[in-house]
Amino acid sequence: MHLYVGVMSGSSLDGLDFALVEQGDRPRLLGTHYIPMPEDLRAELLGLCSSGPDELARAGIAEQKWVRLAAQGVLKLLDEQKVLAGAIRAIGSHGQTIRHEPARGFTIQIGNPALLAELTGITVVSDFRKRDIAAGGQGAPLVPAFHEALFDDNKDYRAVLNVGGFSNLSLIEIDKPVSGFDSGPGNVLLDAWIQAQRGLSYDKDGAWSESGTVNADLLKSMLSDQFFQTKGPKSTGREVFNLGWVHHHLFQLPTLKPEDVQATLLEVTALSITESLQSAQAQTKELLVCGGGALNKALMNRLAALLPNTKVSSTAKFGVDPKWVEAMAFAWLAHCALESVPANRPSVTGAKGLRVLGAIYPA
Repeated sequence: MHLYVGVMSGSSLDGLDFALVEQGDRPRLLGTHYIPMPEDLRAELLGLCSSGPDELARAGIAEQKWVRLAAQGVLKLLDEQKVLAGAIRAIGSHGQTIRHEPARGFTIQIGNPALLAELTGITVVSDFRKRDIAAGGQGAPLVPAFHEALFDDNKDYRAVLNVGGFSNLSLIEIDKPVSGFDSGPGNVLLDAWIQAQRGLSYDKDGAWSESGTVNADLLKSMLSDQFFQTKGPKSTGREVFNLGWVHHHLFQLPTLKPEDVQATLLEVTALSITESLQSAQAQTKELLVCGGGALNKALMNRLAALLPNTKVSSTAKFGVDPKWVEAMAFAWLAHCALESVPANRPSVTGAKGLRVLGAIYPA
């Protein structure tokens, strides 16, 4: 048995998740901690997702702020759980993605693992995506292999849906390797629109979405995006789906009520997920949802309505809180790296073969 800490800071930029995980036959969650993203750092990280003045220096400064926040969270988690740093084999840190462009051969996650190791006194495993991209893959999504390790009972066709800023599907079939891909936006457009229109960071329970009406013309325009026409392996990010993308599709339409736009954005998220799932694994009997989207009641209800022959529930059904699955995944990825176990899946990313992921920064 080994103890690991997983650190996840996703594309939603709402905060940092920390998970203390015991790695045995299956990962077991022992404790959690969360730190909200400071607004000034969130704004800077969002700004770094596109080109701008002095961006290298800005990225370097933002990275130091991010890693000090991460170190604070790791140490607080250990203090709360009464675990000494020396008992932790490694921290698995995703870092913060500021660019993801596999078609151009690169992905960038800032997070200075060397500084994180220095501040915590714990070995850090990070930089998980680049090895897969070097092997011709998308570098994302990385969680399907973990979903397989955690949720595969080899009894039925099952899918795991992670809804963070973006949505990705893991397809678990009987006696076959897991497959999967990004299906499109998750919370990213919903969050961006409600923040722009109402100054709120997210649409609690999807209540604002439910107050509006889906606009058929806007929905058709958005779903015509080329990303939705392609099959996996594929991945995406803010380079494709952002507030500018929303305004582009609104440009030639009559002025719509803001809540109708929000309702349409939720429908885009739900339809892009369900149509991708039905196309790739039509016989899915059960869909397990994790990530922040699992807490959006309107989205969960819509997924269930669009998939009448599939049981839709959160991963809580399997005793795993949906908020912590991704942080647990990066603890598991650190374990795989230290054990030299390949953790990518060519059936997911399109890489040339299995690869050991992650760079190791000793304490």
